[in-house]
Amino acid sequence: MIFRSLRRVLIPSRTLARYMVRMYLSRFLGILIGLTVILQMLDLLATADNVMAADGATWTSIVSYVGLRAPQLITQFIPFAALLATLLTLATLNQSSEVTVMKASGLSAHRILLPLGLASLLIGFAHFVFNETVVVEANAELEYWEENDYAIDLPENESLAGRVWLREGRSIVVVEAVSRSGKRVILDKVSIFERGDTGRLEAMVKADFAWYQNDGWTLHEVRRFDADTHVLSITPSINWNIPTRPERFLALTVKADHVSMPQLWRSIKRLEEEGLPTDRLMASFLHKIAAPASTLLMPLLAAVAAFGVSRGGSLVLRLVFGMALGFSFFVADNFMLAMGEFGVAPPLLAAWAPFFLFLFVGYTVIFYTEEGKSHISFWRRAPKRQTPAE
Repeated sequence: MIFRSLRRVLIPSRTLARYMVRMYLSRFLGILIGLTVILQMLDLLATADNVMAADGATWTSIVSYVGLRAPQLITQFIPFAALLATLLTLATLNQSSEVTVMKASGLSAHRILLPLGLASLLIGFAHFVFNETVVVEANAELEYWEENDYAIDLPENESLAGRVWLREGRSIVVVEAVSRSGKRVILDKVSIFERGDTGRLEAMVKADFAWYQNDGWTLHEVRRFDADTHVLSITPSINWNIPTRPERFLALTVKADHVSMPQLWRSIKRLEEEGLPTDRLMASFLHKIAAPASTLLMPLLAAVAAFGVSRGGSLVLRLVFGMALGFSFFVADNFMLAMGEFGVAPPLLAAWAPFFLFLFVGYTVIFYTEEGKSHISFWRRAPKRQTPAE
């Protein structure tokens, strides 16, 4: 009974809610599919030659590329498609005077927007699940394929990661790539700069690769140059006595858009245990939630297309203003995420500041165009109280 009473307060008419949600979702899917197809075709025009240049490449290579690239385009334009769909839905309702009928029946601006907000909540949840299950794997596979020039019959990508460097004692270690083959972690092209007590370079060691087995590292195809004697020694393999475990290399090389939230959280905790900075990864971790949540803002930012049109300017101008608000949010969101990844802004601020800023802006616009003007008009129409002397 409580749930039913609450539903009647928030959504007085299920028929009206279904009508608005159906309009919104149909436009959202149409815009998202159209944008994805157009941008995928443009992307293919730029990259098809590179994909087909690989030895043995066929039309299946193009299909594989589309299968990996399309999820990136979809997740990138879901909030933008939600913005355009909301603008079109509310503009259509306003143009046919349906918004006027809703307000005449006693519905406030918030209750009119609520069905669209609930639909946006569903889209945001689906967006989050899609990112965590499909997009992260597509990002990793596509980057791995691109780094190998779209080669055919590549071995399976086992968490290949890029360059990493660390300080171990007085030595500095640089690794070009980290990969995993089964339970074995492999370091590719290892460079070790050995320094003395005063920090002066004493020797430089280069190895083609190193792997971890039997609780220890082994360097292979080792070349050591002694800075004092200028002697170059070559050894097939030597033991590498460093306390660094494989998990530290994997944590250092993690890419936020290649792993799910649980994996990224484990890497952050591993780096915290090592005493290493984690602000860059924490900003990306929080943004994995903030990015899908941005869909919830779109009905609020697009509400200017629904309210106050008849007395506040043409519909076209209000559509342009709603699109400008949406684009401003996307610019601010990308800017703050970049600041967080560079360590300029705190992670929480970098991930969520644009969301709450434009939440405030959206409510301000609604108050000015609808609620505020109603109160102003009421007070202007109110009769002036006459004094006994008058």
